[in-house]
Amino acid sequence: MDKIQVVIADDHAMVREGLKQILELEKDIVVVAQASNGEEAVKLTKEYQPDVILMDINMPGMNGLQAIEKMKAENLAAKIIVLTIHEDKEYLFKTLQMGAEGYVLKDADSTVLVEAIRSVNKGESYIQSNMTKELVNEFNRVTVNEKGKKPENNLTPREREVLELIAEGLINKEIAKRLFISEKTVKNHVSNIFKKLNVSDRTQAAIYAFKHNITN
Repeated sequence: MDKIQVVIADDHAMVREGLKQILELEKDIVVVAQASNGEEAVKLTKEYQPDVILMDINMPGMNGLQAIEKMKAENLAAKIIVLTIHEDKEYLFKTLQMGAEGYVLKDADSTVLVEAIRSVNKGESYIQSNMTKELVNEFNRVTVNEKGKKPENNLTPREREVLELIAEGLINKEIAKRLFISEKTVKNHVSNIFKKLNVSDRTQAAIYAFKHNITN
């Protein structure tokens, strides 16, 4: 079994070492490098091409937000989990808009972090449960203030079902099983959803579903 390769970016050496020890207790995860700032994180990501990056926000020099922006601009393939002390919803919204795939607080249980790594590695988004409530509340508030044509009205009933399951974090294989359809059919529905909602990936689609209350 190929291990999930992880880079840890945090300006505190003790935090990095502690995370490394915790993560490497898992048989399917290995920490391949550690960075003390955003610039190092970008460099090491290019060098090691990891599957997942744990990115702190507050770091000297290039901070985590700047590093995320640079990585996404350069189309680096690694999935980014923001690992931070910030419970402020503005940080959550900002990092998701920039393309981060996950958001976990530093005081979370280690099982939460491990679950987040495995989830984003599979192409899913992961937001720590207590932060998800903030996300839904804010997006619902924005929805009340929005007027005009809604792209989600163009979705077929089946596409809405698929979108709801994407928002739950399910991958295509799991959606196919849930709806009793082929994985190829799910893939076609997902492609149509992206086009109709003008989004480019599953994370953006999930955020759209929360924002417009298209969830169970």
